[in-house]
Amino acid sequence: MSTICLKEIKKAAVTIKDRVIRTPLVYSSTLSRRFGGRIFLKLENLQKTGSFKIRGATHKILTRKKEIGPKGVVAASAGNHGQGVALAAREAGIHSTIVMPEWVSISKQEATRGYGGSVLIEGDSIQKSIEIAMDLAGKDGSFIHPFDDIEIITGQGTIALEILEDQSDIDMIVVPIGGGGLVSGIASAAKAIRPAMKIIGVQSAACPSAYQSLKKGKIVQVSAKPSIADGMAVKQVGRLNFDIIRGLVDDVALVNEKHISLAILTLLERKKILAEGAGAAPLAALMNGSIKVSENEKVVLIISGGNVDSPLLGRIISQGLARNGRIMRFLVRLNDTPGALAGLLQLIAGLKANVLDIHHDRFIKDGPLYVSHVKLELETRGAKHVKEIERELKAVGYNMELE
Repeated sequence: MSTICLKEIKKAAVTIKDRVIRTPLVYSSTLSRRFGGRIFLKLENLQKTGSFKIRGATHKILTRKKEIGPKGVVAASAGNHGQGVALAAREAGIHSTIVMPEWVSISKQEATRGYGGSVLIEGDSIQKSIEIAMDLAGKDGSFIHPFDDIEIITGQGTIALEILEDQSDIDMIVVPIGGGGLVSGIASAAKAIRPAMKIIGVQSAACPSAYQSLKKGKIVQVSAKPSIADGMAVKQVGRLNFDIIRGLVDDVALVNEKHISLAILTLLERKKILAEGAGAAPLAALMNGSIKVSENEKVVLIISGGNVDSPLLGRIISQGLARNGRIMRFLVRLNDTPGALAGLLQLIAGLKANVLDIHHDRFIKDGPLYVSHVKLELETRGAKHVKEIERELKAVGYNMELE
């Protein structure tokens, strides 16, 4: 199989129509000016459960409802797939059990329970959790694979139908890839309707399973490094998915943690869109230059989900601001005399920087008794402003060290 029949994807759209949200396709003048062409965002972060996964899960459950055994459905997930299956099953009146790996966040466990799933924490990896879920399903339950499944892929393909109904002349769709279910469905529908369209996949460099498989011409398993794009951290692309990707996807780009983080921050600040790591990956590929947009191209970025743990979001924002020069951190050694600190702060105020945090330490082990250390965190306008502040402080004699 190298594609999913367009007729089946259109049938899936009818099946799930009243169970999912038709998410908006929005034009971004900001991103269009920055990268060229006309950039649109398909906002699956606004979908039920906060990601596209509800589409495939709903289609699978409604299509196979008569075949589902007394144990209901069983799935394995670290987040979005489990939540999608849990809600789809609850709305269909079916019990669901979601096996989640031991390292999954508490917030994702609770969200899955909130959507009606019975959560079982077992397995030190997604693959191990999948194996446990398949054994648990046995003869009396129905296992729902997160991506290597025809009905799942078909359900995800409904996104492409909505895009092309809203903008029939799209030239390129950029899609995040984990196991490959999303890109397989979108590529099958989009290429059937508009064969000349380019489908570009994006993967995290921390877990480039589809990228390496395409490069070697066969499915390979890769190691996974920690990534803020945990939704894409799938060590091996699905077999059905790889067949479709190899036949229909034009290219796969890689993005690193830095650009994913900056993409999340850019979407949040400039478009007021909360995207998780995988959802921001298409924008990250534009930001790192691995995907080029020509002047007249109409390009859609799939913002696949918005489920970010709050503590992680805080770290992403802080790190992103630091990386693009919006936050400046440094240490200054001051003579411990009256007015020294006030003079430093007055100079910083004159340079139009905002003090976010300050730590004044007068007790330095093995340091001179007349010297204090002041650690400052400033909000700045960007890298040029940072250079200006550094230059001015050094010009008047401050001994400083950038962090």
